[in-house]
Amino acid sequence: MPDDEPEKIGKMKAGDVVCLTTAASVQFLRPIFVRVIRELPEWHTYHGWVWIEGYELNAAGDAVARRELYVMRAGVRLQALPVVPSRPAKRRRRPVRVG
Repeated sequence: MPDDEPEKIGKMKAGDVVCLTTAASVQFLRPIFVRVIRELPEWHTYHGWVWIEGYELNAAGDAVARRELYVMRAGVRLQALPVVPSRPAKRRRRPVRVG
């Protein structure tokens, strides 16, 4: 498999970041990234499908929404997102003149 291609994923575990596209479900016309909290094994599904609970991530990698998603396991792709600081670096402040 080429290095630039995301790898397929088996059982998802907490902390995995996955990319969901139309390969995972038709609901993902616009691909989204999700940080997995857990698979929901107690929820019954069709063969090859799984419920996952996770946080949808924005472009900076910050969680923006908690979601429960029904996806086809074969269409889920494991991603390695670059580590991007979620806060801007502290700026050095100049003294303020009073009076």
